[in-house]
Amino acid sequence: QIIDLQKELIRLSGETKRPMPDASEPDPELLQKMMSALNGRLSSTIFTNKEKGERDSAIDELGSEIKSAFQEDYSSEELNAALEVLIKKEVRSGIVSDGKRPDGRGHKEIRPITCETSILPRTHGTGLFTRGQTQVLTVTTLGSMAEIQKLDTINPEATKRYMHHYNFPPYSVGEVRRVGGPGRREIGHGALAERALIPVIPSEQEFPYTIRLVSESLSSNGSTSMASVCGSTLSLMDAGVPLKSPVAGVAMGLVMAENDEYVILTDIQGVEDHLGDMDFKVAGTTSGITALQMDIKIKGITYQIMEEALEQAREARLFVLQKIESTIAEPRSDLSPYAPRMLRISIPVEKIGSVIGPGGKTIRSIIEETKATINVDNDGTVTIGSVDREAAQKAMLAIESLTKEAEVGAIYTGKVVRLMNFGAFVEILPGKDGLVHISELSNERVEVVEDVVSVGDEITVMVKEIDSMGRINLSRRALLETNDQSNNSDNASGETQSSGNQNGPASRNRGQGGQFNRQSNRRPPYQGRR
Repeated sequence: QIIDLQKELIRLSGETKRPMPDASEPDPELLQKMMSALNGRLSSTIFTNKEKGERDSAIDELGSEIKSAFQEDYSSEELNAALEVLIKKEVRSGIVSDGKRPDGRGHKEIRPITCETSILPRTHGTGLFTRGQTQVLTVTTLGSMAEIQKLDTINPEATKRYMHHYNFPPYSVGEVRRVGGPGRREIGHGALAERALIPVIPSEQEFPYTIRLVSESLSSNGSTSMASVCGSTLSLMDAGVPLKSPVAGVAMGLVMAENDEYVILTDIQGVEDHLGDMDFKVAGTTSGITALQMDIKIKGITYQIMEEALEQAREARLFVLQKIESTIAEPRSDLSPYAPRMLRISIPVEKIGSVIGPGGKTIRSIIEETKATINVDNDGTVTIGSVDREAAQKAMLAIESLTKEAEVGAIYTGKVVRLMNFGAFVEILPGKDGLVHISELSNERVEVVEDVVSVGDEITVMVKEIDSMGRINLSRRALLETNDQSNNSDNASGETQSSGNQNGPASRNRGQGGQFNRQSNRRPPYQGRR
């Protein structure tokens, strides 16, 4: 409908389409003259089994010699176009008719591969992947779940915990030019490499980390996006990320002759990409494909070509995976000492407010005290991160204490927060008070609560009962009686300590034989609430 509307607008405007100049081939006579002058030297210059730099220099020298012979009769544009046509024909003819590639490899042969890990000492994980003259260094950084990327797009996903960024500096192809922000090419290559790894990245439940990869192209002559896939696998495994399976990638090429004869090339280099008909990138594991991308310069390919290209890519992928696994067979069992340690606990949803506190006061105080990162999800999942494992444990204990429920029979050391004429209220958990009735304060009769405890005292108590309204009844007498029974001596020195919760001090008002000295501990009557 949109196209029909555009056509109608064109008709109404009365304008006609401007003619485009005919992009025909160079003058056939010039091509013939240049071929005669080259006298077969172009083929021997291209197919020398040399690397890109040496081969390009030799071609440039030969081209300068030939163009200088015809510069009086033809413009430089005509000479450059004619030479480009001759080089393209020579490369394609050599591949299809003679089975030759510019660097001397067979159609299915992959350039020499080396893999290295732990290149940079201070990072969380690094992988250096080299294939011929293509080299990519990938760095892994692990962060807390609070550092996920927030998205503001039409995509239903609002966050992103795994991301891959790709840089292609000019020096990687021997150029000197301005370095700016990432362009379409860099964004596309990074997205392709990212997509190739997504199926093997562990879930948030399995590995509660934000994962960022940065691939730096150090040298390029052939697919750096597929080298980034391989470098990412090395780097992630070096960082200890539990990948479901290693991933590798390879770029396939195609050269078709006029008689429908064709050749599929494995691991194409720059000149084969530039002068060929297809750049087909395939990434995956030993089990299958995780990402595909195709650039094609012809009208289409047959099912047979596609099938052969995929099979040839599978063979190449398995070969590359063997190289990767011979360097690092599985993810490292331990994370880098510089990577944050993540702990995860679940709290009741109704307790989230207790952890956050009014205006975020509570959670901020825990973060400031422990220097840990804390992320609370709506389902009650709390993720704690810190480079210091002890700090993460401290933060976890603080959150657990905020959300823990009192249990009947459990022993706590708490602080006296209120005094009433009928007993004392003791905070046994953050925000959770219980009543110690006056009859439960001591194993002897207590006439005045202040004779035994005062506000601010720490005492150890046991939960006797939690009634239907959630009120907690505590007992100090039960612990004193237990202590008296277990100590036959009159020199009992302290109250029973908390069973693993806190370490409360011994009773501050104990006299000989476990009795309270009322004369020395008598205080004025309680005057009101604090």
